Amino acid sequence: MADYTTVSIPKELAERTEETIEGTSFTSTSDLVRFLLRSIVIQHQRDGKLTEDKFTEITDQLRDLGYLE
Repeated sequence: MADYTTVSIPKELAERTEETIEGTSFTSTSDLVRFLLRSIVIQHQRDGKLTEDKFTEITDQLRDLGYLE
């Protein structure tokens, strides 16, 4: 069984996230956060470092896919 930790986000952001994931395969805010963090970490591991440009590229791709506003 995996160990977990808690990540705090503002309630307003959590509420907006819940609205955003309606109709998607994400079942919770936690699912979306795990997906986003994995995407960023995988890119970092692939490239050896995560630059601001790469981070922007990842967020743009996720926005284009509808995962971010």
